[in-house]
Amino acid sequence: MKFKTLVSGALLGAIMSTTAFHGAFAADDTIKVGVLHSLSGTMAISETTLKDAMLMLIDEQNKKGGVLGKKLEPVVVDPASDWPLFAEKARELIQKDKVSAVFGCWTSVSRKSVLPVFKELNSILFYPVQFEGEESERNVFYTGAAPNQQAIPAVDYLMKNEGVQRWVLEGTDYVYPRTTNKILEAYLKSKGVKDEDIIINYTPFGFSDWQTEVSKIKAFGAAGKKTAVVSTINGDANVPFYKELGNQGVKAEDIPVVAFSVGEEELAGVDTKPLVGHLAAWNYFQSVDTPANAAFIKEWHAYTKNDKRVTNDPMEAAYIGFNMWVKAVEKAGTTDPDKVIDALVGVSVPNLTGGTATMMPNHYITKPVLIGEVQENGQFDVVSQTPAVVGKEWSDYLPDSKDLISDWRMPMNCGNFNVTTGKCGGKGS
Repeated sequence: MKFKTLVSGALLGAIMSTTAFHGAFAADDTIKVGVLHSLSGTMAISETTLKDAMLMLIDEQNKKGGVLGKKLEPVVVDPASDWPLFAEKARELIQKDKVSAVFGCWTSVSRKSVLPVFKELNSILFYPVQFEGEESERNVFYTGAAPNQQAIPAVDYLMKNEGVQRWVLEGTDYVYPRTTNKILEAYLKSKGVKDEDIIINYTPFGFSDWQTEVSKIKAFGAAGKKTAVVSTINGDANVPFYKELGNQGVKAEDIPVVAFSVGEEELAGVDTKPLVGHLAAWNYFQSVDTPANAAFIKEWHAYTKNDKRVTNDPMEAAYIGFNMWVKAVEKAGTTDPDKVIDALVGVSVPNLTGGTATMMPNHYITKPVLIGEVQENGQFDVVSQTPAVVGKEWSDYLPDSKDLISDWRMPMNCGNFNVTTGKCGGKGS
């Protein structure tokens, strides 16, 4: 009896051990990927599409066999356009859900909110939206445009092609518009633009009462010099802004607006007929005519089961970042953050405009700059395109930045190395 009990106990232990092993194997058989985008609140108009794009990319990668022979498992959270909640959700993804990397954020304030979490927990964030630069972090890979890949080329285009002499810098009141406009103001003055020919204005997130602000823009543009609006308005405030432009008859031939945060998705809710000819500066438009883009749009429509769903620039940036991460993980043979971070520098993948994107030592990528004109159908006609430009993390036009460079390779391993003093600032931003 005692022998049988011992055998039964041993057998039970073996079964439990085997079950535990298989349970662990099942858990280890997937690689979790975090998706951190607002699905509610003021930024949902822009970020929901990025969530959908990430799920499509993960689904397509799984059809190819996953990564390292394992399926990818998306973990989606909703930080609800609440900047402190972004940090909480990021911590939850990394600590509780054990994700290998996170793809997320839109606004710079949300990115700034999560930075300390990614540094503390040594995880990886791919950030897919144009922003103000002035930052280079070891744990972040920036696949959206830096100012030298969007804002400055847009101003150059307006000066050269539209003869613009007066400038309205109109933005949402947070870090991205304020820093971008600080760079643009310095750049414009370096080009000889006078103080009286620049006005800067900020409105809150979700701002909707644009009548007075658009009237001010019209009055400023009535002084006899060609005037343009450089818009860093973000989120759903763009819809009433563009509607008011139409209401007040602000036409592109009189006062062109060039936007850095308005793409196909934002225009989907607007009557674009009064806006024809206004501009946007991005690094991708849905209207780009390449085989890669045609395949991507076809895949997007099939995945969403909706031929009316548009694509946009941050989707391409997410596409590039995701494919870079896959390639780096396979190159490193592991999802270990330190090894993947090192493997990412130098990785090149196809973009959707017919070229390639390369991850540089400053964790920024190479991108062409495209200027597009709004068409009646809500798409953009590309009127200007540059060769690939290397993203510049620190601005040449700000005194505190002009001597800084970033290189996350050894031996420098620094995000703000001062070439004048020969010292690292000890942090990335």
